[in-house]
Amino acid sequence: MSDHSSHFETTGGGLVLTNAVLLYQAGTPRTPSPYGAPRPDAAAFASMHAVEHDADGRPTIAAGVPLSRAQLRQWTEALGRTAVPEILPANVLVSHPDVLAWWVPEQVRQAYFALSSPPDGLRALARRTTVAVPYPAHLFVATRSGLGVYALAASERPAADTPVLHSPILNVFIQGRLCWGNIPRPKTLGVAAISEFERAVFDSWSTHPNPGQERTVTGKGGLVRLWDDLAARGARRFPVKRLRSFHPAAGQRQVRPAADAVTVGMLVAAAAGR
Repeated sequence: MSDHSSHFETTGGGLVLTNAVLLYQAGTPRTPSPYGAPRPDAAAFASMHAVEHDADGRPTIAAGVPLSRAQLRQWTEALGRTAVPEILPANVLVSHPDVLAWWVPEQVRQAYFALSSPPDGLRALARRTTVAVPYPAHLFVATRSGLGVYALAASERPAADTPVLHSPILNVFIQGRLCWGNIPRPKTLGVAAISEFERAVFDSWSTHPNPGQERTVTGKGGLVRLWDDLAARGARRFPVKRLRSFHPAAGQRQVRPAADAVTVGMLVAAAAGR
């Protein structure tokens, strides 16, 4: 069987596979033009099928019913609605119905800390506080199931082969996924939702590191004390050299060869299920 792939572009919430139409015609199937029109003298039949998705999102064509003229008219009208072309902002890397990827440069932002069990000796984060701290450049990869959050070594637009680092943001799991908790999730997966995703990351309260996250930075003190030091001395630049190269099993592995580096392109491909 030939390996075919199709790419669909749209705006707003994107497209979801919901139905399949199977076409039948009398006679023996012919390979030369499988997507062509039926022969003028051939009888034809079409059935409409719902598409069911399993827990991993894999689609299966369910039992169908004969395609009616009313359904045909409705789908013809829907297919005729052209999506409005969209000019993408310079920070967007990928805009696809199932994947949205973008980056933000390094900058000083207000951060919200309410540590549930602050270690002894903290200077700035011993109590609930809002304080300006420097963030490194970040990469975000959003899908319909979640948001990946990663740091970048340089404050410049990344390429497909740019390696990524673990994000120092406390609400991020070791695997790079945002811990949503009770944070409202964006209802769409489009450029218009970028600000909602960023608010979920930067404007939520940081209460504790997630399991293994302390091991994503080098040097003494771990992640919480690093943030405390930056906040206490009013730092303007994040020490990116203290961030480890991203690996979802970072908590289990001490040494990773350079060939094991995870790149922007690898993350996008994984998010797209390829």
